[in-house]
Amino acid sequence: MQVAVIGTGYVGLVSGACFSEFGVDVICVDKDQAKITSLEAGQMPIYEPGLDDLVKKNVKAGRFRFTTDLKTAVSSADAVFIAVGTPSRRGDGHADLSYVYAAAKEIADALNGYTVIVTKSTVPVGTGREVERIISEARPDGDFDVVSNPEFLREGSAIEDFMRPDRVVIGTKSKRAKSVMRELYRPLYLIETPIVFTSRQTSELIKYAANTFLATKITFINEIADLCEVVGADIQDVARGIGLDGRIGRKFLHAGPGYGGSCFPKDTLALARTAQEVGRPLRIVDAVVEENASRKHRMAEKIIKACGGAEGKTIAILGLTFKPNTDDMRESPSLDIVDGLQKAGAKIRAYDPEGMDVARRMITNVVWGEDVYEAIKGSDAVCIVTEWNQFRALDLKRVKNLLITPVMIDLRNIYNPGEMAQAGFHYFSVGRASVEPM
Repeated sequence: MQVAVIGTGYVGLVSGACFSEFGVDVICVDKDQAKITSLEAGQMPIYEPGLDDLVKKNVKAGRFRFTTDLKTAVSSADAVFIAVGTPSRRGDGHADLSYVYAAAKEIADALNGYTVIVTKSTVPVGTGREVERIISEARPDGDFDVVSNPEFLREGSAIEDFMRPDRVVIGTKSKRAKSVMRELYRPLYLIETPIVFTSRQTSELIKYAANTFLATKITFINEIADLCEVVGADIQDVARGIGLDGRIGRKFLHAGPGYGGSCFPKDTLALARTAQEVGRPLRIVDAVVEENASRKHRMAEKIIKACGGAEGKTIAILGLTFKPNTDDMRESPSLDIVDGLQKAGAKIRAYDPEGMDVARRMITNVVWGEDVYEAIKGSDAVCIVTEWNQFRALDLKRVKNLLITPVMIDLRNIYNPGEMAQAGFHYFSVGRASVEPM
């Protein structure tokens, strides 16, 4: 089979690389010639563990190519995946579908024989119908089907998620399209991956419902953590106690500074706006969006309180990306936290294993550490914002000696409060009692 992927962002590049690993002939298309040139040279535009090796392997095998020539790529493809961005529009939270619709128009001009056009981008309910309309109007003679095939890739483990997914969701009622999609995902049938065939609109909603449910679960445990701090309970014990219930499950019950990234913030907003437009507001989702936004600002207040005020203080921030194993800074809690601390008069030193280059473009007036200990040196307090593995086993004696005052604010609950007290720290975490040095 031959596949064209429109877009070389996170979803497009990972999907293209993984399909080529399945043995499919894949060509990724992007308008940015400089980006294509870099990809051909083996330079990845994003950080994702294992992606560079997978791309290089399949480029060398001749199964994976890059081009700016959309027409040639589409004309020879059995399936064309639309994997362009759908960011939130400023001000209203609606998904910006201009890139999706522009891609549809270009695909229409390039169609040559029966083609399955697949929306891989995260799109609101009804987008597939509009893509079909755009292509039908441009090419009344076109022989094609439009299919919804949402991605469920977690940044930091995207390759494993694609190769061994919990499920594959395919939205189409066309027998011809089903046949093409079954063939494309045939390697996953061999490992008995559930393949869910449904309608286009149902498939589109599944993606939003899944992300919104996970965002709700995170927000719920964060609110319970706030309650724990007031009543003297331990959020980690609470999470363990409820997570062992099979109806609830243990995943996404880790209290922290709030969710971020490229998916949960924009997808919860987009679902909420869709529901409002059709006259059925989702009050739970509206509350999740509001609470998560306010939580990020409250984390800055938590740090300020732990430091006894921020004016004139230097605070080291460890971790800037929204989660480990990615360089993605989009909607990261660190952005609001740093902004809040700076407005309160604090000076910021910061370090992140992979996100420094991106962070420099988004955060100003920060001293960037070459490593974790350089960032901590001379600070009045240190705050762990992202739970990178290298932060889980810090040399606490060295950290204490580098700090002006032994204050640690752990927004990911990496450390044990008792052990931190024994190590001589004023230790503050989320949903647990703070401790003083022994």
